[in-house]
Amino acid sequence: MHLSTDPLLKSGKPSNNRGVMRVIRATGYSLEGIGSALKHEAAFRQEFLLACLLVPVALLLPVGLLGKALLVAAVFLVLIVELLNSAVEWVVDYISTERHPFAKRAKDMGSAAVLLSLVHCGIVWGLVIAHDWERVAAMW
Repeated sequence: MHLSTDPLLKSGKPSNNRGVMRVIRATGYSLEGIGSALKHEAAFRQEFLLACLLVPVALLLPVGLLGKALLVAAVFLVLIVELLNSAVEWVVDYISTERHPFAKRAKDMGSAAVLLSLVHCGIVWGLVIAHDWERVAAMW
């Protein structure tokens, strides 16, 4: 039977790629992506280590639950943007090793996104800490 007429297949994908198995496979691919970034991307390693420090600090700071959520979300945003930037860089490098202004533009825009996420993280941390400064200062 041809793939396009097989009722067990949709869009050429096997029918066993549904439900819980799809979620398990997707989780595995995601963990492979994080592992690959940790192995091959120095910037991601640095930001990941910083996240390992900042997330517990955020949870221990004497700020409200919303403040804690904002602090953690800002840190995770940096990691997310760095992963996307790394993906763009790898794809650009895979397509061609030739120097091209469009390739440079794509890489520079990805880098700018990382920079903005880092600035955002700093602003969020500054504002949350400033909002609860008396309790934060008393902690020390």
